[in-house]
Amino acid sequence: MTTVKQCIDPKSTGVISVRSSDSTEDALKLMRDKRVRAILVIDDEQLVGIVSQGDCAIKVLLPHRDPKLTPISDIMSSNPFTVSLSNSLDECMAIMVHKHIRHLPVIEQKKVIGVVSIGDIVKNVIELQNSQIKFLETYIKGHGN
Repeated sequence: MTTVKQCIDPKSTGVISVRSSDSTEDALKLMRDKRVRAILVIDDEQLVGIVSQGDCAIKVLLPHRDPKLTPISDIMSSNPFTVSLSNSLDECMAIMVHKHIRHLPVIEQKKVIGVVSIGDIVKNVIELQNSQIKFLETYIKGHGN
């Protein structure tokens, strides 16, 4: 069973975030530049929300609001679900499926240390399946001669 710690350790990209007072345009530019689909909203080192590209599109662009003038606080999802380093990726997947979300901030000792995405979980599942396939191929070849 893979843990959140095992998943985010290799990423070591740091926490990508904006302040709640930053504009939607700032958030979108950061998502574009960092090639991510969601970023955390952190004020005074405290997680206050999360915002995705979808939030920006549905809550700002479709209603024709000005992204330069719309603060993230207006569109972010407040008090997001979080996980810790000791949670398993199976637990993360269950939360994501039941809550219809794609990103979970990782909190340890009240500090934000990363994000687990649905993409991270899918990648992990594929890696585990490849390992099992290689094991079975070796087993079959070793015992089939």
